[in-house]
Amino acid sequence: MSSETWPPQLKDWVAKCLGQMTDANRNEAQAELRKVISDAFSSSSLWTTDWEGVQLQSLLPKQSTAYTSLKRKLHETSPINTKKAKKSALKNAGSLQDFSDQAALNRRAERFQREHEIERQKTYVGQASLKANNRTSHLFNGNQSRSISPSPFGNVDEPEGDPNVPNWDRYTIVGTCQELFKDYLRLTSEPKPEQIRPYSVLQRTLLELKNRWRQKSNYNWICSQFKSLRQDLTVQRIKNEFTVNVYEIHARMALEVSDMVEYNQCQSMLKTLYELGIPGKVEEFTAYRILMLLHGRNRSELNLYVGQLTPKQRTETAIQHALNVSRALSMGNYHAFFELYLNAPNMGAYIMDHFVARERVKALIVISKCYMKIPLSFIQNELAFDTLEQAREFLQEHNAGFFANPNSPDSQKILDCKPAAAPLAQVFEEKYTGKIRIKGAI
Repeated sequence: MSSETWPPQLKDWVAKCLGQMTDANRNEAQAELRKVISDAFSSSSLWTTDWEGVQLQSLLPKQSTAYTSLKRKLHETSPINTKKAKKSALKNAGSLQDFSDQAALNRRAERFQREHEIERQKTYVGQASLKANNRTSHLFNGNQSRSISPSPFGNVDEPEGDPNVPNWDRYTIVGTCQELFKDYLRLTSEPKPEQIRPYSVLQRTLLELKNRWRQKSNYNWICSQFKSLRQDLTVQRIKNEFTVNVYEIHARMALEVSDMVEYNQCQSMLKTLYELGIPGKVEEFTAYRILMLLHGRNRSELNLYVGQLTPKQRTETAIQHALNVSRALSMGNYHAFFELYLNAPNMGAYIMDHFVARERVKALIVISKCYMKIPLSFIQNELAFDTLEQAREFLQEHNAGFFANPNSPDSQKILDCKPAAAPLAQVFEEKYTGKIRIKGAI
């Protein structure tokens, strides 16, 4: 259980507890703190607990008998022996908490709370505003009420909250710009409402962008528009099914044109949105995540990620396909791998395109060791090439174009496997064994 996935309210509460600990109660308080968090995690109530109302018993003030005895002794001691009596009594009550340090402890707690202020502003997990949205009301406990940000002007009426904005408050920006299209520009100052499009305009923008994509508009322009759309959603703290839809559509477009940087940015945000419980194509993008880990050959993270899948998720078509790809690669079953490549659901083949060449070379190394001569047509069918010409060019590009009848047409060409084996192994070592760096990967 990573603290990175804790709700902001829990982090603030932990910081407050740490600020109240002393040397006398630290061990007991830390043990109780871990138990409370562990129990909440086990019962899946990390996000539904009102942490501000939770009190650790070990942090409650304790009026010890030693302290009472000390006060009585100090009052009864004569002025001449007062200094000596104080010193002796304090020595006997060595474990007594120094209450005069309480102000310092409070200042420490306030410092921890300030450190989390920025993250609290960026995280949109407010429970009350989602309660207003019927589609997402199941995410949180219905008994909890929306917390109101303190106003510097005293008690004033709060504007009506936007159900599309978790943790809505009076400082949430609401755009007024009515332009459908707006190029993406990185923000260098505080956003202004007149430069931000409101939710209703963003919905129309998405519809128009989908139409433009079907009409084969330039991807660079489309990508800039989607980044601008995502920015307006972020600035206004809108996180709902529409937000998920925006990121999913942009991710698929990025896959189609092999823009892996933009795809990974979308996938990273989708992971956060899915963890909040907002509905979307979770199974589809879970499968993409598995295939991306296979592309990066990140076996340890892959095992951890797959181990967290539920039995129901494992039965989903896309996820089952991705797991079969993983199994085929681990067993070296290139025949099964290329069958799965040709029958990938959704847009899985677009991700597999990025590591299919590596697997073709591995398969050719095995074939060259098992056969003396083999038809080019066999290689085309077995390794999922679209044409014989593609198969021949691939062999030549990888220094393995040794044909027994080089002047024959491609349909009759025969690969001489023995001389091709060594160059294939060398090319694989030079080109496909280094560490794979994927920009924006999560």
